[in-house]
Amino acid sequence: MSQRRKITVVGAGNVGATCAQVLATRDYADVVLVDIKENLPQGKALDINQMGAVLGYEPNVVGSNGYEETAGSDVVVVTAGLPRSPGMSRDDLVTTNEKIVGSVTEQAVAQSPDAILVVVSNPLDAMCHVAKNVSGWDKRRVFGMAGILDTARFSTFIAWATGSSVKDVTAMVLGGHGDQMVPVVSATTVGGVPLRKLVGEDDIHAMVERTAKGGGEIVNLLGTSAWYAPGAAAAQMVDSIMLDEKRVLPCTAYLEGEYGIDGLYMGVPVKLGRDGAEEIIELDLDESERAALATSADAVREVVGVLTT
Repeated sequence: MSQRRKITVVGAGNVGATCAQVLATRDYADVVLVDIKENLPQGKALDINQMGAVLGYEPNVVGSNGYEETAGSDVVVVTAGLPRSPGMSRDDLVTTNEKIVGSVTEQAVAQSPDAILVVVSNPLDAMCHVAKNVSGWDKRRVFGMAGILDTARFSTFIAWATGSSVKDVTAMVLGGHGDQMVPVVSATTVGGVPLRKLVGEDDIHAMVERTAKGGGEIVNLLGTSAWYAPGAAAAQMVDSIMLDEKRVLPCTAYLEGEYGIDGLYMGVPVKLGRDGAEEIIELDLDESERAALATSADAVREVVGVLTT
């Protein structure tokens, strides 16, 4: 590989491969794509490299069935695990994916002891706990991708409902990555105009409901989980870390009293930079939003309680 900095993506399924593809086009780091399935990461890496000749990017993408190639990575993105199938909740995945994420974390951190872990595997909030416990790392170096995806879905529905450009939508979705997520309507604007001035409460409620069930909607349509938006969302987090952008993005971070929640991974606004989750931002929520966040926290605790790690 070249002397560029290195990013590892564990899991060469749809989400992992999309994340690796997006990161390759950014053209600032080499990418290692790891999967236990023989030939899968090698084939996808070769395909992504050849796309570089079309789109004009230069990084080396390497596929591997082991972790030796990942040594010295700056960021490790964990997408490994079973995806949801129709009728399956995220919670159903806990037992199986706990073992997978635990094993992946152990092997990845042994090769890259100074890396930052970005967890994408579901159920996301619980898998962040697994990665933190297995790695033994500080909370600033272990966090998850969920809120960016949920916010992207909410923003898309808002743009459609208001006939506006999605580029002008400012939104934020907090809470657990599941049906109890909390879109912060009070802080949502389109071109600086509060959402409530543009659409009625019934329309807002419909958008909030569709956002909360957004993952399930795609599972029902495709027979498996989404991958384009999740892969791009994970890549956006890596960008902010690797390029020290200090972007404030909704991430699943470990709370120690923020928002009145302690000892739990939850989706909140986080400033991401070279040191990882550098700061948790506390929004001024209205009473109903704070109550919804507390309910979401209860749901996350229930899932986390199933863990054996």
